[in-house]
Amino acid sequence: MKKVVFAASECVPFIKTGGLADVVGALPKYFDGERVEARVILPKYMCMEEKYKDMMTYYDNFYMDFYWRKLYVGILTCEYEGVTFYFIDNEEYFQGDRPYQNMPWDLGRFAFFCKAVLSALPSLDFKPDIIHCHDWQTAMIPVYLHERFTQDSYYDGIKTIMTIHNLQFQGIWNKSETQNVTGLSDLFFSDDKMGFYDDANMLKGGLVFADEITTVSKNYAGQIRTPFYGEKLEGVLESRADRLAGIINGIDYELYNPETDPFIAANYTKANFRRAKPKNKQDLQKRLGLAVDSKKFLIGIVSRLTDQKGICLIAYMMNELCADNVQLVVLGTGEEQYENMFRYFAEQYPDSVSANITYSDELAHKIYAGCDAFLMPSQFEPCGLSQMMAMRYGTLPIVRETGGLSDTVQPYNEYEGTGCGFSFANFNAHEMLGTIRYAERVYFEHKRDWNKIVDRAMEKDFSWDSSAAEYMDLYERM
Repeated sequence: MKKVVFAASECVPFIKTGGLADVVGALPKYFDGERVEARVILPKYMCMEEKYKDMMTYYDNFYMDFYWRKLYVGILTCEYEGVTFYFIDNEEYFQGDRPYQNMPWDLGRFAFFCKAVLSALPSLDFKPDIIHCHDWQTAMIPVYLHERFTQDSYYDGIKTIMTIHNLQFQGIWNKSETQNVTGLSDLFFSDDKMGFYDDANMLKGGLVFADEITTVSKNYAGQIRTPFYGEKLEGVLESRADRLAGIINGIDYELYNPETDPFIAANYTKANFRRAKPKNKQDLQKRLGLAVDSKKFLIGIVSRLTDQKGICLIAYMMNELCADNVQLVVLGTGEEQYENMFRYFAEQYPDSVSANITYSDELAHKIYAGCDAFLMPSQFEPCGLSQMMAMRYGTLPIVRETGGLSDTVQPYNEYEGTGCGFSFANFNAHEMLGTIRYAERVYFEHKRDWNKIVDRAMEKDFSWDSSAAEYMDLYERM
């Protein structure tokens, strides 16, 4: 049996800012216990809710050399849903009201965390075969392991995996400051290691020194080896192509289940969605103050409101969309220009547009269940989870063919009677609008065909079981 430690900066339910937390919280539960035992190690942020801090018990502590000082490292632990969690405690580094400060402070915070993870391992009653590192915040683990910890025989044979959840975020800092904080020698800041133009790049260090690299969809694994998607790391990724794999994320099929979801107005299955799903549409329209009309094409968006998510394309076409027989429900926060744009159209078209500039898990579930279609016109999308959640609820995705969206959404082919959604190839507002209008036409004029697409979408299996099997195979090959 392989023993694996997941190292991450966030994990549900303890702390979450994005999809990374969902992956780290869900995946360890789905491993076959006879093949893999996985535990998770996280920072103990002061901003965690008290109810989660109360679950933790003291495990051990020690002092560690870091940034020219000896610093306290506490280890706390708890068990949640059958998985053992460890928390690295240091009030100086993990203070604040959020996990990411978006300042050079994060350089010290996560370099400290990476070194503390490795230093804590001998204290645990669990020696890992593999440390599975997630995103730039843990990328110094493979670097430190290679740089100093191999001098201790305890670490002999421990392998590392570096998983990229979003290549856009890399942990790039001033080179001299990074060297000062991390204590690494000049050798580690050459162009073939952590050197990145005039700066230092923590993620690049992890990609160079990790034994294996994964990312969250097969298509994205190929795309990031090209200049358009590679974020200036395409050369490193191409050089390690033989160690790079794409494994699609899954979703929690218990949490996202239209048959049992407590947040939605009417529960349903693939067998009875034709009768029950419209009740959720009516409830959503009524709840959000839209015109309650079954003959409107209701489109949902649950997203960060940024250019990466293709919101610029939607902004360009809002007047045309509002002129159609559609309604638009938006949930999310992001760039101020897009927040205000949706607020403006909600005021101009109160029967047709609902702008919810916040985040609500309950409303997200209602959107997945109540809408007819779900729009994701992303410029790039490493994996994407919302399109899978939408299909789970029989809400058909309209997506751009990129990254995980291309891997998970087979476009409707009316001649072959195949497909589980709609897609367009180019990052182009008119192409997006044409695809939306094609979906509208199928919905209004070919309802029987539409329902067959819904059948196929709800049949899709995006549970963690298949993803977990691929990860277990990778661990065993290592």
